[in-house]
Amino acid sequence: MQKKKYNISVEATLEVIGGKWKCVILCHLTYGQKRTSELKRLMPGITQKMLTQQLRELEDDGIINRIVYEQVPPKVIYELSEYGWSLKGILDTLCAWGEKHIIRIYGDTADMLEDSILNQKTTNPINK
Repeated sequence: MQKKKYNISVEATLEVIGGKWKCVILCHLTYGQKRTSELKRLMPGITQKMLTQQLRELEDDGIINRIVYEQVPPKVIYELSEYGWSLKGILDTLCAWGEKHIIRIYGDTADMLEDSILNQKTTNPINK
């Protein structure tokens, strides 16, 4: 593997968690292990192909663990790795900034955020 040189360290972070879906996947995994079908249901805007690609990339970077249960039919679940949990502070900050941005632009989050467990501050481990 050839070494890559970055202009600034944030490039390395964005290389791992950048894009539209990776942070969303990671936020859902803060609630525990999920099967691919559960993640797809939680993110109706993502295609199966994109979900599979993003999961593979996160696994390759050591951010999530893919656990395969040898049964018929095979069962595969995903969870945050110990290294993946180290992103919690970043995820917290992104969520907080996004909420402030929504309020700044729209005045309120009520009509702008889906009714999702991720948006319930009292139960969201990311916001604790």
